[in-house]
Amino acid sequence: MIDEVRISVKAGTGGKGCRSFYRDKYTRLRGKSKGVPDGGDGGKGADIIIQSDKSVTSLLDYKYKRVYQADNGAHGSGNRRNGKDAKDLKLLVPVGTLVKDEDTSCLLKDLDKDKSFVVVVRGGRGGLGNSHRTEAKLDPKEGEKRNLLLELKVIADIGIVGFPNAGKSTLISTITKANSRIGKYHFTTLSPVIGVVRCEDFSFSLADIPGLIEGSHSGKGLGYRFLKHIERNKIILHLVDMSASEGRDPVEDYKSLNRELSFYSKELANKPQVIVVNKMDLEGAQENLKIFKTQIRKKVIAISALEKKGLEYLIDELAKKIQKIGS
Repeated sequence: MIDEVRISVKAGTGGKGCRSFYRDKYTRLRGKSKGVPDGGDGGKGADIIIQSDKSVTSLLDYKYKRVYQADNGAHGSGNRRNGKDAKDLKLLVPVGTLVKDEDTSCLLKDLDKDKSFVVVVRGGRGGLGNSHRTEAKLDPKEGEKRNLLLELKVIADIGIVGFPNAGKSTLISTITKANSRIGKYHFTTLSPVIGVVRCEDFSFSLADIPGLIEGSHSGKGLGYRFLKHIERNKIILHLVDMSASEGRDPVEDYKSLNRELSFYSKELANKPQVIVVNKMDLEGAQENLKIFKTQIRKKVIAISALEKKGLEYLIDELAKKIQKIGS
């Protein structure tokens, strides 16, 4: 997934105004030897618009093409014919894209809804022909130009976070139709994966956020570039490997990841969490869970994503929480 790109945009320049005179025998008889001024105006240059579209899922296209030039307006001509305005250039991006001015770091628009848009540069007006009563201004205005930063933050109801190999990919692949890659090595998931859970009369989305590690807030491992995707989630599903299969301490994993969220953003740390302990089918998980509950005195949902145990209860609890937040 390409979730951050830099592009340059330039709006169209206006068309030139026309200096023209209409002459016939009647104008000469009326003493207008130069004729009647009839030059048309130049057309307006095209704006550049950035619009969100739910059918677009990545900023990949903008990685390979980074300069965008809109069309210029057409020139005016005689007989009071104005030049045609240029058609605006529309650039489509995924829902959840932040559009920023790279030079000032100013946020121009948060495109967090489908079909929301922002005009990032405006086309120049066309020059005025001499058909007006005022003095003609033949030279058009240049179109605006700007350097932009497009930053995508995945939008999902629930973000699944956990240390590498906690079982996030297995969980999201099991309870949704998402095809998140599964493997027994760190950083199997290299970009956020979104899936949808469909209940009888309700559905909600989950995002499999790539594995975080201690120091992620400062760029370690896959870094803080993925922490930003959690900011849009309504709920955090904190997945803990209760089997301690890699010699890890589930309690310390839970506390350490919460510290990373807090270091990155206090708002992120205060988001509602659902604590889910996974791999309960493995040896030692039951004993580890007893210790975990004595130290983390919060509600815990125990599952085995691989053997599909406890998933119906988990889905029901997640649906209730999402509906409660949305009401």
